[in-house]
Amino acid sequence: MAVKIRLRRMGSRNAAFYRVIIQDSRRAPTGRFIETVGWYDPKQEGNNFSLNLDRINYWISNGAQPSETAKSLIKKAAALPIEQAVTGEVTEEEVPVASVEAEEAAEEAVAEEAPAEETAEEKA
Repeated sequence: MAVKIRLRRMGSRNAAFYRVIIQDSRRAPTGRFIETVGWYDPKQEGNNFSLNLDRINYWISNGAQPSETAKSLIKKAAALPIEQAVTGEVTEEEVPVASVEAEEAAEEAVAEEAPAEETAEEKA
């Protein structure tokens, strides 16, 4: 089941607000949904949205894809680096320690080989 995090329009004409919902991507935005995880009111001053970040992180870790608008709200709420969760990009902080150690060992091996070549050239 392809799950999306999207906004659902609520309210009356000219007084719209939105609920942030978890929903199967094949359903209409006004159809049945799995869970409500927050709200967004674009006309309200100041704090105009609220998100349950624990549940959003749970759904993203289980493969839910946020819509563009939901993604921007999650970024504003500082839920997590959303690009990383959605696209799978790895930042420098997340590089496994083993790969860093392997790179350092490779650099040391190259550094050891270089002086050996120079001494051979000096002898000739």
